[in-house]
Amino acid sequence: MKKLALAAALSVAATTAYAGSMADPVIEAPVIVEETAGSSAGGIAIPLLLLAVLAVAASS
Repeated sequence: MKKLALAAALSVAATTAYAGSMADPVIEAPVIVEETAGSSAGGIAIPLLLLAVLAVAASS
């Protein structure tokens, strides 16, 4: 009886010592935020086009 109890205790100890988790751990992916670089002429192009349209309208 002592050998059976000892064998059972060793069996439980051996399985818990080497047991891993059932599922892989959840690791969140890092969030990467990129800022888009606007065109350097983008801020001036619209007012220049507006002036060109007004100049054409004034000359006609």
